[in-house]
Amino acid sequence: MTKAELVNQVAMETGYDKATILGIVECAMECVKKNVAAGENVYLRGFGSFITKVRAEKVARNIKKNTSLVVPEHKIPAFKPGREFFAQVRK
Repeated sequence: MTKAELVNQVAMETGYDKATILGIVECAMECVKKNVAAGENVYLRGFGSFITKVRAEKVARNIKKNTSLVVPEHKIPAFKPGREFFAQVRK
C-alpha cells in the first residue's frame, strides 16, 4: 500500500476530503521521524513502537580488496509491532 492508497482508504472510511487526510498523514509521519531522530521513542498503543536501536561497533571486510575496516557504533530506526498487530499478521 502506498501513501496515496492509504489516504484514499482513510478518506473513504471517514468521509473527509483527501487533501485534509494527506496533510494529517504527512504531519504524523513527520512527527514520528522528528522524534525518532531526536532519540525519543514513539509508542502507538495497539499498533507498535518506532524506536531507535544502537548497533555495536564491528569489523567489516571488503572481500574484493581483501581489507578490513571498522564500522563505528551507530543508531538505526526500527519498528516493533504491538501484540495485537503481531497476532493479526500471524493468523
